[in-house]
Amino acid sequence: MESNEKKQGMSRLDFLKMSAVAGVSLAIGGAGVAAIENAISPSKTEAAGKDPKDEQIQLYGVHQPGIITPQQTYMYLASFRMTSDKASVVRLFRDWTKFADLSMSGGTMRTGDNPLLPPSDTGETLDLPASRLTVTFGFGPTFFRLDGKDRFGIANQLPSYLKDIPRMPRENLDPLQSGGDVCVQVCADDQQVAFHAVRNFIRLSTGYASVNWMQEGFISGRPGQTPRNLFGFKDGTANNLHQTPAGYDSVVWAGDGEPAWMQGGSYMAYRKIRMLLEVWDRSSLSDQQDTFGRHKESGAAYGKKGEFDTVDAAQMPNTAHVRLAKESKQMIHRRGYSYTDAVDPRTGNVNAGLLFVSYQRNPEEQFIPMLKLMQSKDKLNEYTSHIASGMFACPSGIREGEYIGQKLLES
Repeated sequence: MESNEKKQGMSRLDFLKMSAVAGVSLAIGGAGVAAIENAISPSKTEAAGKDPKDEQIQLYGVHQPGIITPQQTYMYLASFRMTSDKASVVRLFRDWTKFADLSMSGGTMRTGDNPLLPPSDTGETLDLPASRLTVTFGFGPTFFRLDGKDRFGIANQLPSYLKDIPRMPRENLDPLQSGGDVCVQVCADDQQVAFHAVRNFIRLSTGYASVNWMQEGFISGRPGQTPRNLFGFKDGTANNLHQTPAGYDSVVWAGDGEPAWMQGGSYMAYRKIRMLLEVWDRSSLSDQQDTFGRHKESGAAYGKKGEFDTVDAAQMPNTAHVRLAKESKQMIHRRGYSYTDAVDPRTGNVNAGLLFVSYQRNPEEQFIPMLKLMQSKDKLNEYTSHIASGMFACPSGIREGEYIGQKLLES
C-alpha cells in the first residue's frame, strides 16, 4: 500500500534509496543517514477556505513548474558553477530533486536526534506552509562545453538556441552577476519559504558546485491584476495574448528540432536592469507615459481605454517601449521581479530595478531581435542600465522517480 507520506513529497524509503544510490547524505555537515531517515512531510490542505499559502504546487508534470505558474510574490535566482565530475553532478541533481519535491510539498527534514551534529535542515520553515513554492532548473551553455571541452559527455545534446546573449549597445555587464552552468529559480508567496529553499540548495551543493551569484526579487499585485514595476507601470500585460494551451505551445514550450530532453522545456532569458529611480522621479508624467506608450494608472495603450485593448502602435511615439515590442512582431512570456540592493554610498542613490526573466521556445527568433531593437531605440534606455545577463535551457518536466536532467545526463 502506498503511504500518504510518499504522495505528499518524500517518503522515508525515498530518502533511504537516494542515500544508497548516491552514497551521500542530504544533511550537509555530517548529520548522517540517521537524519535522512527522519525526513518528514506534512499533510496537504484538505479543506477549502484555508490560507492560500497552504496551496502546494507539484514538482512533477509534463513541464517544469515556475514557468507559466501564476507569479508568486518572491523570487530567488541562483547561478551555480559545477566543480565535480559527471557522477557527482548526477548525485547532486538527485539530491536537489528530492529536496525540491519535499519543499514544494510543504515538508522539512527533522533537525536530527544527535545534538553533537549539525541539524539536517536549517529550520526556518518548520511551522510554515508550502506558500506555492516552485523550483525551476536551467542549464547554461558552459554546462555543455567550457573552454572547448565537452565537460560531461553531453555536448552533442546542446539545445538548438542555447548560447550567451549577444552584447548590446549601452550595456554595462558585470560578469560576476552573469551566466553560469546551472540556474535555479525559486519562487514562493512567503519570502522565508523561498529563501529556505535556495539556502538549502546551496548547502546541498557543497563539494559538487559553487555559487556564482544570487538575486532576490519581489512583486505584488491584486489577484487577477497585472503587477507594477518600480516605475509604477504594469509589467507583463502582453502575457494575456498567449495564456492558452495553444498560446503556450507557440510561445513558451520548445518543440520539434530540439533534443528529446528539451522538448516541452523552455529557454529562460535573464537580464538584471538597474532603474535610475532618481532620474525617473524627476520626469513629468507625460514623459513617463511617452516612454512606455501607455497610461500609467490604467495601463491602457495610447488611443485605448483598457489595459488589454489591442495596441495601435501608430498612436505612440516612435521610441515608446511598447511600440518597439510590437514592431518586433514576437511574443515572449515575461516573469520579471523588482529588486533593491540598498543605497549607493558614493551617490546616495537607491540601487534598484528589474530582474527581467522571460521564457520562450526560440530566443533567436523571439527574444534577441526584440532586445536588439529596444537597446538601440527604446526611450527607456535613458532611465535604465543593463548590468547582468544570462541564457539557460530549462528542460521538460519530470515524472515521479526521475531526477532533474536525467534525460540529458543519461541520454
